[in-house]
Amino acid sequence: MRGPLIVLILALLAEPALAKAPPNKASAAIPPRPSTLGLPKVQGARRADAPLIVIDAGHGGHDPGSSSADGDTHEKDIALGIAKVVRDELIQSGLFRVVMTRSDDHFLVLAERREIARRLHADLFISIHCDSAPSPAARGASIYTLSDTSSDKVAAALAARENKADVINGIDLSRETSDVSSILIDLAQRETMNVSSTFANTLQKEMAPLIGLKPTFHKFAGLMVLKAPDVPSVLLETGYISNEDDLALLTSDDYREKIATAVRRAATTHFARQLAARIKEKDEE
Repeated sequence: MRGPLIVLILALLAEPALAKAPPNKASAAIPPRPSTLGLPKVQGARRADAPLIVIDAGHGGHDPGSSSADGDTHEKDIALGIAKVVRDELIQSGLFRVVMTRSDDHFLVLAERREIARRLHADLFISIHCDSAPSPAARGASIYTLSDTSSDKVAAALAARENKADVINGIDLSRETSDVSSILIDLAQRETMNVSSTFANTLQKEMAPLIGLKPTFHKFAGLMVLKAPDVPSVLLETGYISNEDDLALLTSDDYREKIATAVRRAATTHFARQLAARIKEKDEE
């Protein structure tokens, strides 16, 4: 029996595919995923130096986000509706160039959303969402900016929930761009985080007289959609879809207009201050 067995082993070793691959397994080279990221149309002011604001309607397509208690209303639809009103308000002001990451019901992974802002060299990125909580009593708007550590357990839970959207399609998007060193990215991101926080505080002042805010309006979380190292970014939670009173507001034209008005006023103040600071620096040179 040893002779035929040796012959069989030698025959198997003579076949490279059989020698290298374990039984009942096959392997094939997977082609690289083609880049399908297109840049949306820029609307608004025609001046090339007008600040460019990217409005991101959260979720979309097969990712509905949070839902109302009865399951009939989804976060993706509310976010898109509010985003469109904000876009129109900014365009009508004549002061800004505006881009929406999505203007219909389709899905974008989180890295694509922030990459749109980066590739367009946006001056500000605003991601619009609505919140949800196990307690139906929770309500009020809040705004998040990026931080390595979350400001509380609620912020940490939000980061965990939102960041899962980045792997819905099974795509690993954890790698950062490699055109600059990690040190420069870190330095740029720290400055960007400071500018983001400044805008968040300005937005809080403009929203407070118009809509109900949570007592701790400004929170910090490690949200992937905010991680563009060179674009100031905020995530605006416009209210709780899980609360009946907030849901009525979120779906009303009046409430959406108030949010849009607050965003427009905050953006106007924010960029006016930046321009004044640049003029002052130039005069001091």
